[in-house]
Amino acid sequence: MANLATTFDSSASMGHHDAEDTPLIRLTGVSKSYPLSQERGSPLAQVWSRLKGQEPAQVFKALIDINLEVFRGQSLGLVGINGAGKSTLLKLIAGVVKPTQGLVQVRGRVGALLELGAGFHPDYTGRQNIDLACALMGLSPSQTRDKVADIQAFADIGPHIDQPIKHYSSGMVVRLGFAVATSVVPEVLITDEVLAVGDESFQKKCMTWMQRYLNEGGTLLLCSHSTYHIEKLCQRAAWIEHGRLHMLDDAQRVTRQYLAWHEEKNRPPQDLLAGEAVPDAGGIYQVKQMSLNDLPEDAAVTLDLQGKLVVSGLVASPDGRTPQVAVGVVRADGTPVYGVVSEMDGHTLQADARGLFAFRIVFDDLPLLPGRYVARAHAMDPEGLRLFDHVERPFDVLGDSRELGYVHLKHRWLKP
Repeated sequence: MANLATTFDSSASMGHHDAEDTPLIRLTGVSKSYPLSQERGSPLAQVWSRLKGQEPAQVFKALIDINLEVFRGQSLGLVGINGAGKSTLLKLIAGVVKPTQGLVQVRGRVGALLELGAGFHPDYTGRQNIDLACALMGLSPSQTRDKVADIQAFADIGPHIDQPIKHYSSGMVVRLGFAVATSVVPEVLITDEVLAVGDESFQKKCMTWMQRYLNEGGTLLLCSHSTYHIEKLCQRAAWIEHGRLHMLDDAQRVTRQYLAWHEEKNRPPQDLLAGEAVPDAGGIYQVKQMSLNDLPEDAAVTLDLQGKLVVSGLVASPDGRTPQVAVGVVRADGTPVYGVVSEMDGHTLQADARGLFAFRIVFDDLPLLPGRYVARAHAMDPEGLRLFDHVERPFDVLGDSRELGYVHLKHRWLKP
């Protein structure tokens, strides 16, 4: 059988604190697999095979060789597409499931809000579920009574508190679940897409609570498709892809790379600055060479916020007439940001000894926000009416900014 273990140490909650260099959460070589059904009636056969110590013939590998440490007071966000393994990872840490391989170590009391209604009995009322949940957390009846009022006030579901959970909306379930999970402040709080379900006022309430929790030294694991919430609440982020830990770094760096990957993945076929299809060059006007900041074409190009971008290259003309060149910037998904044609500025390209026409354009103090972009150069006829060949080069804008959109607009706040 595969080596597996999940350990929980409650000493932190009993007054014995770990050393600062000891992780509150440690995953070592953790993998999780689930058997795949091959034919009807196979589940019983699979159970019988496992009882005999036989491994299933086919498995789905939800997580593969995860190594991760989270220290006390840290906040870690999880990003990745649906099915990447994020929820499975949180369930392993929460102790809901056991790893197939590896070791999961968690020190301290864990508060987890993983799935809608998890831990709630659908036929019990909200009030009865509060009593049940508090009892499972080890609270005495008197301690529970002391907390009921605060839980009800935080959940704010009114008279529904005395209705069965099965009649609740998803938002009401999350409200009650979050209120219960945080009623006893845990050493580790685990939340999975909580902020995606509640209404805006409840989201703000949760954000305020979690920020206060972090300020007071709490440890947070937050799974969310909202990179805004990840950047707002988390110091670090882990990008899970196909069950593997693809990237672990500062939250803004991870979310920036994740969004860039998403944009490139969802990018439509070749498009122009205005989003139209690029006509076939047909061997007429062609961009023969293009570089960014005079770097080799295969070099990675990175810019700081408000940095300088130089786009240069050579355009070939089949008839010796001076072509025009269009230069622009788009997001990694092809969304247009800016474009300009040499003809618009009255600029004339100059031919070199080989008959190639050179262009060079400088963007000083580039106002782009952090993210991945693509610079493009399009060869155009001398009249600037038809677009032909085009070449593009990617570049990344680095820096820390929580502003929204693509560009930074200079602004100032005034008192009324």
